[in-house]
Amino acid sequence: MIKVGTCGLRSPRSKYYNNLNVVELQETFYDLPNEDKMRQLRSEAPENFEFTVKVFQALTHSKSSPTWRKIKTKLPGNLDNYGLLRPTKENFEIWNEFLRRVKPLNAKIYIFQTPSSLPFNTDSINWIEEFFNNIKSRDLVIGWEPRGKWNENVEILKKILSKYDIIHVVDPFRREPVHYTDIVYFRLHGIGPGEVNYRYRYTDDDLNKLLKICLKYVNERCVVYVLFNNVYMYDDAIRFIKLINEAYK
Repeated sequence: MIKVGTCGLRSPRSKYYNNLNVVELQETFYDLPNEDKMRQLRSEAPENFEFTVKVFQALTHSKSSPTWRKIKTKLPGNLDNYGLLRPTKENFEIWNEFLRRVKPLNAKIYIFQTPSSLPFNTDSINWIEEFFNNIKSRDLVIGWEPRGKWNENVEILKKILSKYDIIHVVDPFRREPVHYTDIVYFRLHGIGPGEVNYRYRYTDDDLNKLLKICLKYVNERCVVYVLFNNVYMYDDAIRFIKLINEAYK
């Protein structure tokens, strides 16, 4: 099965619910989610519509990140101890608060996206292992999309992901996942020389190539999530769904 959606839910939401089968919420990254809003989203969506969530940036990004200015919630404790997946009291407490607030959404998959500023060294390897060891739960599926030097150190990255059974979230036009379960999770940020090119519109050839990549994992009996994260994400997602439907006629 291939589940196709977008990174972000814009208005009118009904067109997403009627034409896609999954959306990765982005508002959960920029600030702690509102429980009532999560409950509303779940109640208004069809029963078989799935939400995944991008994890709150206070867990993944340090306070020096420019996106921190979007945080409206007053965070307790020492702000220097937040982010970068460090095993701090502040990170563990905000993770539990995040889970509590997002619970009404009934999301199964939680996506951690770390910045290129996350250092790759012995200290960070140790603290990331401790962090994942403490939060891993059989009830949650966790995906991690690292950026920067982490993707150049494949063996160590694979060791961490495999040890804690965490899905390696990737853009399939840039790299292959080094670890996955019965779920494969792709986030597509546009094609170009850098890590992201949000203004890119996918061509028909791109989407045909994407389908071939997805079918490789479908043949391994994996569920493949394809989340477009570009300016034209909704249109590209609809075009990709049509291509899938044609392939399965």
